[in-house]
Amino acid sequence: MKIGIIGGGQLGRMLALAGTPLGQQFAFLDPAADACAAALGDHLCAEYDDREQLRRLAESADVVTFEFESVPAETVAFLAQYVPVYPDAESLRIARDRWFEKSMFRDLGIPTPEFANVLSQQDLDEAVRQIGLPAVMKTRTLGYDGKGQKVLRKPQDVVGAFAELGSVPCILEGFVPFTGEVSLIAVRSRTGDTRFYPLVHNTHEDGILRLSVASSDHPLQTQAENYAERVLDKLDYVGVLAFEFFEVDSGLKANEIAPRVHNSGHWTIEGAGCSQFENHLRAITGLPLGATGKIGESAMVNFIGEVPAMARLTAIADCHPHHYGKAFKPGRKVGHATLRSADPARLRAGIAAVQALID
Repeated sequence: MKIGIIGGGQLGRMLALAGTPLGQQFAFLDPAADACAAALGDHLCAEYDDREQLRRLAESADVVTFEFESVPAETVAFLAQYVPVYPDAESLRIARDRWFEKSMFRDLGIPTPEFANVLSQQDLDEAVRQIGLPAVMKTRTLGYDGKGQKVLRKPQDVVGAFAELGSVPCILEGFVPFTGEVSLIAVRSRTGDTRFYPLVHNTHEDGILRLSVASSDHPLQTQAENYAERVLDKLDYVGVLAFEFFEVDSGLKANEIAPRVHNSGHWTIEGAGCSQFENHLRAITGLPLGATGKIGESAMVNFIGEVPAMARLTAIADCHPHHYGKAFKPGRKVGHATLRSADPARLRAGIAAVQALID
């Protein structure tokens, strides 16, 4: 079976690495000549709205998926005329737009921060009056890893903020005094079979994920699964979906969803019975889903900008490095290390050792 992937970055690369042992082949559509997934399949070097190349991708593939939500929903709708695409265009349309996403959460009874639609500076001024400060202003689409957002702490921060973010549709969210950030990786098959991985504790710096640690018997696991299942069923979703939450005194508040395999799920490659990447491929191709339970204690440390020396990484017990083959660049995700151990103390020591190499 041949799988088409829109996007040829590290997530596409890891999907192909997971699917190759299943006998699957891959084709990637990505405008970057140096797309890091290209070595693992056919590479159609084209923009995401290039209909001629999209038709070529559809003709060569049995099923198509995408590795990130910056792909236009119209691209997925176009491809779906010729080949099955999972997740579908409606799931992407909602998940890539923070206003549609938050409105869906509200309709499904999933708690969120206060939010308002912002289409002008006047809208922003009114939203601040209603929600108050501090607050976070985000572009409705395309923002990620801290990009496309601005924290508003005092009235002076509000002045000209709409123009500062490009005068594009935005959303204003009330600031959440959270005690932690967690994410849930869920997967749903074509037949509606649904599995969940353990909740993951996440640490961010400058809006970029730095560390994810898989939990054991998290008290909010059931609540997170309940909220995620509402979304999966509403969208009739197929594939892996990541759900990011704020931990608050009363439980969980929804932050956002990602309609794809996710950075906070990379620990599953070595740390779960079946990785998020393999399970995504199983879901979209109609194969039975694999086990999502942990194998020991697991964590993931991101490499931002550069990868430490491989000789030093591999000298750390229980450390599994992943180099994405991307050019090093400040602020860019270029690799990660998964750590897995039977002992929580040993896991913490391994995390500290990897972080020391980064520092």
